[in-house]
Amino acid sequence: MTPFGYRVLGFGSGGVAPAYVTATGPDGAAGVTDGDYKYHIFNATKTGSNGFVVSNAGDVTTSNTVEYLVVAGGGASGHAQASAIYSGGGGAGGYRTATGLACPAVGNTNVTVGAGGASQSAPGSDSVFSSITSTGGGGGGGYRLQADDGGSGGGQGTDDTGLNQGSGNTPSTSPAQGYDGGDQFDYTGGAGGGGGGGGATAVGGDGASGVGGNGGTGGTSSISGSSVQRSGGGGGGGSTTGGTATGGGGAGYSGADGVGTAGTVNTGGGGGGSCSITSSSGALGGSGVVIIRYKFQN
Repeated sequence: MTPFGYRVLGFGSGGVAPAYVTATGPDGAAGVTDGDYKYHIFNATKTGSNGFVVSNAGDVTTSNTVEYLVVAGGGASGHAQASAIYSGGGGAGGYRTATGLACPAVGNTNVTVGAGGASQSAPGSDSVFSSITSTGGGGGGGYRLQADDGGSGGGQGTDDTGLNQGSGNTPSTSPAQGYDGGDQFDYTGGAGGGGGGGGATAVGGDGASGVGGNGGTGGTSSISGSSVQRSGGGGGGGSTTGGTATGGGGAGYSGADGVGTAGTVNTGGGGGGSCSITSSSGALGGSGVVIIRYKFQN
């Protein structure tokens, strides 16, 4: 192997073959080496020369594609607003990953990392790399407050008006970037349960009497060298048992008055459902992340 990713062809071949992909990541970082590959992790939006900067786009005879994981921000949970009312968990941020994406052209490519939903029932923000956009997770529903559609849908909060859980994979991608939120259990005698937010690989669980629905399962990737699960939906709030969560989603609150667990930063997890009668806030969604991996030598 020669310096800078070039390889010397055999005698009489006429010289040096085109290089593999050569690039820098956030703020000019060289990236992390993993065997013959490098990867760059973007935990925040970076633009211009601080984004993904390609100095050589590679060649089809060597390698001229990248692998990506683009995770959007998770949605916040709803606000209960009244005694015995439990909100739904926030939907996970859209989760898109694949190999074989053409390396961006030589120059600067902006990378957008979506924020998590920052107020009650607020959706997460989109994450973008090259031609790939992952949609922010839908906000969880509250009392007489509709859950949102999104990368994954928000879970519906307990109410008496027949509102529905949020739809995932909105807008549609293939493979799906996320799944629907769970439905609520109508409160009866103080026992309510909000639906869990949808996750990257599964729908959110429905609420039951006194029990919040579990958040939908996140997606698992080893793009950064080790297996990590992200984009889990937030658990729904419940009067006796809050819904559980994986993949950075927040657990739902259980009890008479409190806020669920926030989604974990840079996972796209949805916020956990609440029963926050003395607070006007839901649990916040977790911000997203963008990871880019490519072969840089043989």
